[in-house]
Amino acid sequence: MNQQYTYRLTAKGRSVGAQGGNVPAPLDYASILGVLDHKGDPVAIRSYLTGYLTHLVEGWLAHFEAEGLIERIPVAKPRPAEPMPVLEGEALEREASFADTSLTGIGVYISQQRLARRQPSHKAAADTVTIVLEDDPDQLALAKLRLATAGYRVVGAETVKTFYEALQNITPDAAFLDVNLPDGNGFEVLAGLRKDPAYAELPIIMVTVRSEPSDIAKGLTLGADGYVTKPYGRNTLEQVLSGVMKRESTASATA
Repeated sequence: MNQQYTYRLTAKGRSVGAQGGNVPAPLDYASILGVLDHKGDPVAIRSYLTGYLTHLVEGWLAHFEAEGLIERIPVAKPRPAEPMPVLEGEALEREASFADTSLTGIGVYISQQRLARRQPSHKAAADTVTIVLEDDPDQLALAKLRLATAGYRVVGAETVKTFYEALQNITPDAAFLDVNLPDGNGFEVLAGLRKDPAYAELPIIMVTVRSEPSDIAKGLTLGADGYVTKPYGRNTLEQVLSGVMKRESTASATA
């Protein structure tokens, strides 16, 4: 079994990368070391340096390591994704019962179980950051427009990869997740976020065309605060968000 690892610049390597030390290095070497300072993973390094021949990159990495400019750091093998729960019969009915069914006529479901233990949010809309994961450009633009019109700050992501990259730069107050995505599944993203203490209580709303009872129950079981089926009304996202955040204006969503 191959040991997984990442690279880290040593103090000597950092001085060369900054071109501020006494160790001579060609310009390309300094550039590559600069990349290594931000991209430690070997796969990411090779992907980022596609302009160079593979054997050159491999040679540089070996040379840097031999010269003490970089060092390998073992990383833990990622745990395989846990299978999604399969809900049937009574279990499905029990989980679905956690939803507020008063809005089901317009395709909106609110988890009363999660809502009951949430403290009201007193943040102004202008200070509330929302992130929307949606692969359809038109649907993403629509969701961003609806939320921005309501005064919220909105960040969009069209893939799971860009969604997680965005989380490195922002601290969202709420998230909207599509389910069918080009590089993943919104349910899996939801499950992953709920396992992370930083996002365990983040208000998360699924927004998807998947309207089967089993899909709705799965979303609620995995920890979604709300579930909205497409197409949705003009004010639906705003009002569902207000509801799950327990903001002062929590009127029922309308079509």
